[in-house]
Amino acid sequence: MQNDKTPVIYRTRRAASRPETPLISIVVPAYNEAEVLDHFITDTQAILASLGCHYEYVFIDDGSRDKTADLIAGHLRKGLPGRLIGLSRNFGKEAALSAGLAHARGDAVVIIDADLQDPPALIPQMLEGWRAGYDVVYGVRVDRSSDTLMKRSTADLFYRIFNRLAHIDMPANAGDFRLIDRTVVNALLQLPERNRFMKGLFAWVGFPSMALPYERPERRAGTGKWNYWKLWNFAIDGFTSFTTLPLRIWLYCGSVVAALAFAYALYLIIRVLAFGVDVPGYASLMVGLLFFSGVQLLSIGMIGEYVSRLFSETKQRPVYLVQDIIEGTAATPTEEPMRSAGSRDQDA
Repeated sequence: MQNDKTPVIYRTRRAASRPETPLISIVVPAYNEAEVLDHFITDTQAILASLGCHYEYVFIDDGSRDKTADLIAGHLRKGLPGRLIGLSRNFGKEAALSAGLAHARGDAVVIIDADLQDPPALIPQMLEGWRAGYDVVYGVRVDRSSDTLMKRSTADLFYRIFNRLAHIDMPANAGDFRLIDRTVVNALLQLPERNRFMKGLFAWVGFPSMALPYERPERRAGTGKWNYWKLWNFAIDGFTSFTTLPLRIWLYCGSVVAALAFAYALYLIIRVLAFGVDVPGYASLMVGLLFFSGVQLLSIGMIGEYVSRLFSETKQRPVYLVQDIIEGTAATPTEEPMRSAGSRDQDA
């Protein structure tokens, strides 16, 4: 296990304040996961039953078009503790995670995918880290052999570039699989942005954190919902959400190009004065014209990415909309913990 460098006094005080029998919320974003849901519920219930804690499920149906909602509702009717949050359409995983955090009532919240690539068997170890005073216990994938070489390579490159450009330290190969304390949940719910890059937000809020390495298995059933185009756009969202360095880079590029253009103009003047006027070549003229036109379009596109996000934020649309909430028949063992004023549900 790799721990952070938080002073021991903070972790000691947190460990002393942890309840002996906490309520654990299992937040599960789901989009067309009907093939694997029964396996997921069976496996997680076996683990949770051994913890000696109260627990609840918070399923977020992110606009599924298969029988995902029907299966979850059936388990809730049979006594599975928790609730199903049905979003009005597919808003994306980041919005679904935000909805899950807003509707979770636990002292600690475990975020886990339904595909079982994040092993539920690690939940007891996460709970041990939480009892030791860590507010965040996140899984780190040390073996991604189930992913393609292209995906592993691009993921590694993304983390390297992001941590160099951004002002936060986002752990490499750490996905959404993690346990977070109620304090962290409340902090995340206070963040108002609409373009949400949750991996970055988890790192931005800070708090004492502990890494838990694990090997990532293959999906138990069903197919993945990500493709390279979505991952590319996801990476752009991450960069533009946490750093403005790309804009500054184009400022430097513009300054260098302007300086080179001035130097070249000075060279031409001196050459004409010294050797007379010659006829410039058409090819070199077109190459220069096309090159600088491409640089201008690229820089305008980069600026446009940031402007589009400003446009989205100024409209202040909610991150998601809830069409229905289905509560399980099992009673929640504890009342909902108090939240800060800034952590109201975002679908209001």
